[in-house]
Amino acid sequence: MPTLVAPSSSPSLPPGLPGRPSWRVLIGLTLLVGLIHLLLLGLAPMAIGPEPSPLANKFSTRTIVIAPPAAEAPAPAAAPAEAKPAPPPKPKRPREASVPRPKPAPKPAPAEPSPEPETAATPAPETPDLTAQAATDSGAAPPEAAASAPAGATSPSSGSGTGTQAAAGGEASGTIAGTQAMKIPGSVTLDFEATGQSGASPQRGVFGELVWLQDGTRYDGRLTLKAVFFTLLNWHSTGRIGPSGLEPERYSESRKSEVASHFVRDQNQIVFSNNAPPVPLLPGAQDRMSVMMQLGGLLAASPQRYPAGTRISVQTVGPRDAEVWVFVVGEEEKLSLPAGEFTARKLTRDPRKAFDRKLELWLAPEYGYLPVRIRQTEANGDFADAQLRKPLPSGPPN
Repeated sequence: MPTLVAPSSSPSLPPGLPGRPSWRVLIGLTLLVGLIHLLLLGLAPMAIGPEPSPLANKFSTRTIVIAPPAAEAPAPAAAPAEAKPAPPPKPKRPREASVPRPKPAPKPAPAEPSPEPETAATPAPETPDLTAQAATDSGAAPPEAAASAPAGATSPSSGSGTGTQAAAGGEASGTIAGTQAMKIPGSVTLDFEATGQSGASPQRGVFGELVWLQDGTRYDGRLTLKAVFFTLLNWHSTGRIGPSGLEPERYSESRKSEVASHFVRDQNQIVFSNNAPPVPLLPGAQDRMSVMMQLGGLLAASPQRYPAGTRISVQTVGPRDAEVWVFVVGEEEKLSLPAGEFTARKLTRDPRKAFDRKLELWLAPEYGYLPVRIRQTEANGDFADAQLRKPLPSGPPN
């Protein structure tokens, strides 16, 4: 009978495969691997090299300032081959070249006037323009226009029915104030006898005087006409004598009360005491008193420059206004006055607008062109006519 063998508890390995290692073999392998690791870790520093220096972990900084090379300094020596050359400084941005401004072209020299032929006409006498310009508001024609009017023609003016004629014999050219020759009379007192008309009543028994004082640098002039119980006229002017002749500073008129005008020359204004608006002060301006002496000074210095028909424009200041008065030089006239017989040049200021007054002056050459007769006519017909009453004992004042 066959023998039965009991099956083994562990399965049998397939044929061809090695047997499972024992635990002793595994422990031996583990110890061997650990020993090899220890050997490798201990010998690694020696294989890599010496331990680095502790200064390797430290650093320091150093600032190097590279100064720009001087303009005239020699070129620096070449650096050694092993030294690293310093980087060159950045070149500065070149500035744009400034464009020079062109110099102004020199003004061409004025061409010399060609000589006039000998047959050229003799120029007409000059008409002094004692103002810088004619005042448009006053209605007076501009001196340039008036001077250029042909002989016999009338100058246009607003608000005036009459014109003034140009100088006979040709055109008269205006000149600037201060360029005329002047001859201011010396101190003198002239006595007058006057007649007049005020409303419907004629005025007689009126006497007056013109007192003129000057010391070469300043002047004081006063013209008064008085009756027994009232004053017809009282003009007073004070100022200095300058390059343009008389230069008033204050002018006043008074009857019952005084009103005055002030020449504020540093502001080029005329200021009125009655609070009227100030007006511009023109060169050569006069007042109603000084204008008579200024005109006489012009004629006394150069009478030949002022033939009949010549116009003289002057800004003339009153107590409340300032207007350009245009005086027309007339012919010589024979006068029979209380003081005697005189030959005088007549100057007339005609009214140019409503309510203007007319002023007539007779200037005597034998008295240095002092006024020997003064007549003022108002727009309503009232007038005052003052005539020299007594002759001067010693001739014209120097």
